[in-house]
Amino acid sequence: MDVERSCKKLGIELIEGEYDYESWLNTVRGLEQEPEKGARCEVCFHKRFLTSAQKALQLGEDKITTTLLVSPLKSQEQLKRLGDDFYAKYGVAFIAVDYRSGGGTQDQSRVAKEEQLYRQDYCGCIYGLTMQREQQNKLMDEMFSPISGQIMPASIEERLALYSSRNKLEDEKKEYKIIKQKFLNYRQFFCKLVSEKKPIDAYALSYSSLPRRRTQGRIEFVVDHVHYMNREEVKFITLAFFNDFFSTSYKDIKELIYNPPTIDKELDLREKISGFSYDLSPIVVVSKISDTKLTLTLDTKIYEDTREKLIVL
Repeated sequence: MDVERSCKKLGIELIEGEYDYESWLNTVRGLEQEPEKGARCEVCFHKRFLTSAQKALQLGEDKITTTLLVSPLKSQEQLKRLGDDFYAKYGVAFIAVDYRSGGGTQDQSRVAKEEQLYRQDYCGCIYGLTMQREQQNKLMDEMFSPISGQIMPASIEERLALYSSRNKLEDEKKEYKIIKQKFLNYRQFFCKLVSEKKPIDAYALSYSSLPRRRTQGRIEFVVDHVHYMNREEVKFITLAFFNDFFSTSYKDIKELIYNPPTIDKELDLREKISGFSYDLSPIVVVSKISDTKLTLTLDTKIYEDTREKLIVL
């Protein structure tokens, strides 16, 4: 089949590549703040129909459908109406099946849980995801990763590692369970330490936080190699102490920033210093301790979240 000729005959724009993201962004420009089931969804559906119809023609098919029909966040009526209009205009049929009625949504949840499948809770739209995460008071961390390469809790990287391990267990015919675990998540966006207007390389351990993002003070006393600042319970340790605790050989703070230990190991150090693992006071690693006035800026977010955990039976 001459796909280009067939697309031209049906009036379907031939889109290069698997998915033209820039083209999609241009299509929904100006509709970023539209709610779910609003005008942005209609424009996006039409764009998806065009791309799917092109792929159908490449495969020699004349019908398309979408998994969005099963989502409670999408309007089936909206999808069906646009699908019928699309068929009338282009001649590629849209198959709309109602999988949600008659307990269908509950069946989906049950089967996904029984088969231990991953269920994405958003359609893939960056704008819809942004609003959804804001309503949940969660970060849209699906869209970014730390410069350190550290695998963060409940991140895409952690999820990929978990399901990779799950696939290996299935190949080995081993039984397992994937459970959900509620926990307090943490993301650090910015850490800056200044002494007499000069920046000092510094690394803040995971779960370091400040109530107002910024504090100033001096080192007041030291106990067991931990240096205590006189404001906001801030604690400082040297890179030498850090290396000794982990038996590592970091040459400087920059090397630590770009290649830190795992979150679990950092929490071990936090518990060692503070006496309990859920301490949230800033613990900052520096090359040497300063006796001048220090300004610490920490931009972080702590929020309730859910992660998946793999248990081998």
